[in-house]
Amino acid sequence: MAKGIEIREAHFPGRAPIDAYGNGGFRFADMSHRGSLLCLPSGVHGWDLAEGEPLTVASLSALLDEASGIEFVLLGTGLKLRPVPADVKAALRARGIASDPMSTGAAVRTYNIMLAEQRPVAAALIAV
Repeated sequence: MAKGIEIREAHFPGRAPIDAYGNGGFRFADMSHRGSLLCLPSGVHGWDLAEGEPLTVASLSALLDEASGIEFVLLGTGLKLRPVPADVKAALRARGIASDPMSTGAAVRTYNIMLAEQRPVAAALIAV
C-alpha cells in the first residue's frame, strides 16, 4: 500500500545560526522555514505563533519543558518590540531563565552572537 506525502513536525536536530529572516520565514543550515521558530538546545523547531498573536506560557511549553539547558531566551516579538506578559516572565524566571524581548531582527543578530560564544541561549522568533 503506497503512502502519500508525510507531513512531519518542522524540526532541525541541532543548533544552527540564522542566516536570514523576512518574507514570513527564516533560512538556517542550508534550509528555509516558513513561519516562526523556537531555537532550543535540542534543535530548531517550527513554532505556531504569528505576529500579533499573544505570547503565552502555553505557546512556550516546548521551551519551558527543555529549560535545563537554557539560561537566557531572546524573544523576537516581530517587527516591533512587545512587552512580555507577567505570567510568561514568571514561568521563565521559575525555571531560572532570563528573558529579553526585542524585535525579531535584533533577536536573530543577538542569538547568532551568543550561539557563536557557546552560551546557553534559546530564541523564540516570530516570523516577519
